[in-house]
Amino acid sequence: MSNMSFTGKYKCQSLENYEHFMKAMGMPDDLIEEKRKVDFKTIHEIEQDGKTFKYSLRSDSGDLTNEFTIGEEAELDITTDEKVKTIVHMEGNNKLVMDINGGELVTELCGDTLTSTMLIGDISFKRTSIRI
Repeated sequence: MSNMSFTGKYKCQSLENYEHFMKAMGMPDDLIEEKRKVDFKTIHEIEQDGKTFKYSLRSDSGDLTNEFTIGEEAELDITTDEKVKTIVHMEGNNKLVMDINGGELVTELCGDTLTSTMLIGDISFKRTSIRI
């Protein structure tokens, strides 16, 4: 089986447990609703070249781009306006896993559906996007 390519543009279709997760992270209610609206308009663009990835978020409020190589430490900008150092691992040929701020972010590609699940403690949230 050949490696599945993450390369493509994706648009958010659903958010599960978003409000509860963001409140648990300390985000104010008014900002949660604002960020939720932005999330549905944001385009996630991924370029994969072997083990090297360029991951960009494009929205009306600005762009954010991160680059990383599987298995190597990278400093990533996260959407809470802070940088974190982490190592991204690949499980199988369609799942990216990284530790961020004491939690775990898992991004999985199944066909044209990209699912990102963030887990901190026993609280999680899931974003499902489709390739456009």
